[in-house]
Amino acid sequence: MLFLVACGAEEGATVAPSQNQLALGETVYVENCASCHGANLEGEPNWQAGNPDGTLKAPPHDDDGHTWHHPDEYIYERIRYGTENLAPNVQAQSNMPAYRDVLTDEEITAVVEYIKSQWSDRVREMQEARN
Repeated sequence: MLFLVACGAEEGATVAPSQNQLALGETVYVENCASCHGANLEGEPNWQAGNPDGTLKAPPHDDDGHTWHHPDEYIYERIRYGTENLAPNVQAQSNMPAYRDVLTDEEITAVVEYIKSQWSDRVREMQEARN
Protein backbone atom coordinates (compact mmCIF):
# COMPACT_ATOMS: atom_id res chain seq x y z
CA MET A 1 0.00 0.00 0.00
CA LEU A 2 1.33 3.42 -0.93
CA PHE A 3 1.10 6.13 1.72
CA LEU A 4 1.70 9.72 0.72
CA VAL A 5 1.52 12.65 3.06
CA ALA A 6 2.77 15.42 0.80
CA CYS A 7 0.69 17.82 -1.23
CA GLY A 8 0.33 16.99 -4.88
CA ALA A 9 0.07 13.25 -4.34
CA GLU A 10 -0.65 11.37 -7.51
CA GLU A 11 -4.25 10.40 -8.23
CA GLY A 12 -5.26 7.11 -6.64
CA ALA A 13 -2.56 7.30 -3.97
CA THR A 14 -3.58 6.59 -0.42
CA VAL A 15 -2.87 9.11 2.31
CA ALA A 16 -2.15 7.54 5.66
CA PRO A 17 -4.77 8.36 8.29
CA SER A 18 -3.56 10.41 11.23
CA GLN A 19 -3.49 9.03 14.76
CA ASN A 20 -6.25 11.52 15.65
CA GLN A 21 -8.43 10.22 12.81
CA LEU A 22 -7.87 6.60 13.88
CA ALA A 23 -8.67 7.48 17.51
CA LEU A 24 -11.89 9.19 16.41
CA GLY A 25 -12.72 6.20 14.22
CA GLU A 26 -12.22 3.78 17.10
CA THR A 27 -14.47 5.89 19.33
CA VAL A 28 -17.17 6.05 16.64
CA TYR A 29 -16.87 2.30 16.09
CA VAL A 30 -17.20 1.49 19.80
CA GLU A 31 -20.17 3.84 20.24
CA ASN A 32 -22.08 3.01 17.04
CA CYS A 33 -20.90 -0.23 15.42
CA ALA A 34 -19.50 -2.64 18.01
CA SER A 35 -22.88 -3.59 19.46
CA CYS A 36 -23.72 -5.35 16.18
CA HIS A 37 -20.38 -5.92 14.43
CA GLY A 38 -18.44 -6.92 17.56
CA ALA A 39 -15.90 -5.20 19.76
CA ASN A 40 -13.10 -6.79 17.75
CA LEU A 41 -14.80 -6.40 14.34
CA GLU A 42 -15.71 -10.13 14.49
CA GLY A 43 -19.39 -9.77 13.56
CA GLU A 44 -22.29 -11.53 15.19
CA PRO A 45 -21.79 -15.16 16.21
CA ASN A 46 -22.60 -17.53 13.36
CA TRP A 47 -22.96 -14.45 11.11
CA GLN A 48 -23.25 -16.43 7.87
CA ALA A 49 -26.33 -18.38 9.02
CA GLY A 50 -28.77 -15.47 9.08
CA ASN A 51 -31.60 -14.70 11.48
CA PRO A 52 -34.91 -16.59 11.81
CA ASP A 53 -36.76 -13.63 10.24
CA GLY A 54 -34.72 -13.92 7.04
CA THR A 55 -32.44 -10.97 7.72
CA LEU A 56 -28.69 -11.33 7.68
CA LYS A 57 -26.65 -11.05 10.85
CA ALA A 58 -24.10 -8.26 11.13
CA PRO A 59 -20.98 -9.45 9.32
CA PRO A 60 -17.44 -9.05 10.59
CA HIS A 61 -15.38 -6.09 9.47
CA ASP A 62 -12.10 -7.95 10.01
CA ASP A 63 -10.16 -9.97 7.43
CA ASP A 64 -12.72 -12.80 7.70
CA GLY A 65 -15.66 -10.66 6.60
CA HIS A 66 -16.55 -9.20 3.25
CA THR A 67 -16.33 -5.48 3.96
CA TRP A 68 -12.96 -5.34 2.23
CA HIS A 69 -14.55 -6.80 -0.92
CA HIS A 70 -16.20 -3.41 -1.50
CA PRO A 71 -14.72 -0.09 -2.64
CA ASP A 72 -14.64 2.77 -0.14
CA GLU A 73 -17.60 4.61 -1.67
CA TYR A 74 -19.86 1.56 -1.21
CA ILE A 75 -18.78 1.28 2.44
CA TYR A 76 -19.43 5.01 3.02
CA GLU A 77 -22.88 4.70 1.42
CA ARG A 78 -23.86 1.71 3.56
CA ILE A 79 -22.94 3.66 6.69
CA ARG A 80 -24.69 6.84 5.54
CA TYR A 81 -27.85 5.30 4.10
CA GLY A 82 -28.04 1.80 5.54
CA THR A 83 -29.93 -0.22 2.98
CA GLU A 84 -32.50 2.37 1.90
CA ASN A 85 -30.99 3.02 -1.54
CA LEU A 86 -30.42 -0.65 -2.36
CA ALA A 87 -32.79 -2.96 -4.22
CA PRO A 88 -35.88 -3.93 -2.15
CA ASN A 89 -34.84 -7.58 -1.89
CA VAL A 90 -31.51 -6.51 -0.37
CA GLN A 91 -33.21 -4.00 1.95
CA ALA A 92 -35.37 -6.80 3.32
CA GLN A 93 -32.29 -8.87 4.15
CA SER A 94 -30.47 -6.31 6.27
CA ASN A 95 -31.01 -4.51 9.55
CA MET A 96 -28.28 -1.96 8.81
CA PRO A 97 -29.56 1.46 9.91
CA ALA A 98 -28.70 4.75 8.23
CA TYR A 99 -26.26 6.95 10.14
CA ARG A 100 -26.45 10.09 7.98
CA ASP A 101 -28.33 11.94 10.74
CA VAL A 102 -26.12 10.51 13.49
CA LEU A 103 -22.55 10.72 12.18
CA THR A 104 -20.76 13.49 10.32
CA ASP A 105 -18.84 12.76 7.12
CA GLU A 106 -15.65 13.21 9.16
CA GLU A 107 -16.81 10.51 11.61
CA ILE A 108 -17.83 8.16 8.79
CA THR A 109 -14.45 8.57 7.12
CA ALA A 110 -12.70 8.05 10.46
CA VAL A 111 -14.58 4.84 11.25
CA VAL A 112 -13.85 3.44 7.79
CA GLU A 113 -10.15 4.28 8.24
CA TYR A 114 -10.19 2.67 11.68
CA ILE A 115 -11.75 -0.53 10.29
CA LYS A 116 -9.23 -0.61 7.44
CA SER A 117 -6.37 -0.08 9.90
CA GLN A 118 -7.30 -3.40 11.53
CA TRP A 119 -6.90 -5.38 8.30
CA SER A 120 -3.78 -7.27 7.31
CA ASP A 121 -1.54 -5.66 4.69
CA ARG A 122 -2.70 -8.24 2.15
CA VAL A 123 -6.40 -7.45 2.68
CA ARG A 124 -5.78 -3.67 2.65
CA GLU A 125 -3.97 -4.00 -0.67
CA MET A 126 -6.78 -6.07 -2.19
CA GLN A 127 -9.43 -3.60 -0.98
CA GLU A 128 -7.44 -0.60 -2.19
CA ALA A 129 -7.35 -2.16 -5.66
CA ARG A 130 -11.18 -1.95 -5.69
CA ASN A 131 -11.16 1.84 -5.33
